[in-house]
Amino acid sequence: MSHSLTKIWIHAVWSTKDRFHFLESKKRKKIIDHLKTKLEESECGVRIINGTEDHLHALFLLNPNKSIKDIMKNIKGECSHWINQNNFYKVKFSWQVGYGAFSVSESLMKKVEKYIKNQKEHHRKMSFQEEWELLLKNHNMIVSGNH
Repeated sequence: MSHSLTKIWIHAVWSTKDRFHFLESKKRKKIIDHLKTKLEESECGVRIINGTEDHLHALFLLNPNKSIKDIMKNIKGECSHWINQNNFYKVKFSWQVGYGAFSVSESLMKKVEKYIKNQKEHHRKMSFQEEWELLLKNHNMIVSGNH
């Protein structure tokens, strides 16, 4: 084969530090727009980004020349810096250190996109902690300690 081809969709999830409710609607939209731009600058095609007051979900194509670790570190770090430089809040903003990143098959794309789009309605029935534990269970991931 003369070419290397990849198409790996990532469903990433991350929260604000201590799950503080920083991401109210108007600011969340600006932050999402900024994150989308930064992911696209990293050559990661973005399908959707959405979330609630304390966490975000993103569905994007993994750039084959970058690791998920580097992409997440860069977009979260740059976004925190941008938020603080633009004085969005009276206190320093930061994201939780960790994140979740799950591969998504092409056959499940529409389902995951709909799930991310409907975060507000989804979280009327389920807390972020319950959602996180379900994501881990659905991906056969066992995590000990604080998550």
